[in-house]
Amino acid sequence: MPSENITITCSDSTELAASLFQPTGDLKGAVMIAPATGIKRRFYAPFAKHLSQNGFGVLTFDNRGIGDSLKGKIRGSNASLQQWGEQDMPAILESLKDHFPATKYHLVGHSAGGQLVGLMPNCEELTSMFNFACSSGQLKNMKMPFQFSAFFFMNVYIPLNNILFGHSKTNLVGMGEALPKKVAAEWSEWCNGQGYVKTAFDKSITRHWYNELDIPSLWVNAIDDDIANNENVDDMASVFTKLQVEKMSLVPSDHGLKEIGHMKFFSKGNQQLWSIAIDWLNKQS
Repeated sequence: MPSENITITCSDSTELAASLFQPTGDLKGAVMIAPATGIKRRFYAPFAKHLSQNGFGVLTFDNRGIGDSLKGKIRGSNASLQQWGEQDMPAILESLKDHFPATKYHLVGHSAGGQLVGLMPNCEELTSMFNFACSSGQLKNMKMPFQFSAFFFMNVYIPLNNILFGHSKTNLVGMGEALPKKVAAEWSEWCNGQGYVKTAFDKSITRHWYNELDIPSLWVNAIDDDIANNENVDDMASVFTKLQVEKMSLVPSDHGLKEIGHMKFFSKGNQQLWSIAIDWLNKQS
């Protein structure tokens, strides 16, 4: 089978829905694909399959409170961004190691998937990190008129939704799945500050590995991404004080595309971009 649905149990006994992709041919390495905020794992399935066809074992997953990992009603979910980094992502990496022992382990992070890696107690077991659209999302670095809509979304829409519904209906405005209350609240708070997760250092976050992780990383963004612009990529990368950082900005027309934005690197119709990730992973494996 090209993929298999599995269940992964975190250290706090929370169960996550995941999909396992076996490599074609000899194993080159293993990859965990860490999703953007509120994005379900099925969005990454074509990309994961492509990685597997190029010799990589792959795990995709739904964070707690999202997709098939949501248990019960969303207003009852206690999931948080911090838990995604401290609980969910470490469990995925441990499962990746179990399924593909004695190889090199890589993280492909999309937006939040790369932002949260420094919360993983086992992050130093990663060999490399490839990020797309990973930035601090700092509101003040965004350009008008998008900045206005982002400010309204983060500081009016999310707080009002949390009060009225006990969660945020981000799905109604094209921002992924509906989000548990704590996830949405942290997202809002962290994007209003400098360095995203850095906003919570010495507050809710008392231990992290952002100042210890020292692995090669490639940070890719698109010039038509209003969120992960160059300033915000720089802001997020600066939180990792020892990380080996390379950066690449994509121009859609250079690849025969009309747009890439924040999401479309992983779209099946944009497969010509995937060689960037494959080349990076081959180089690190």
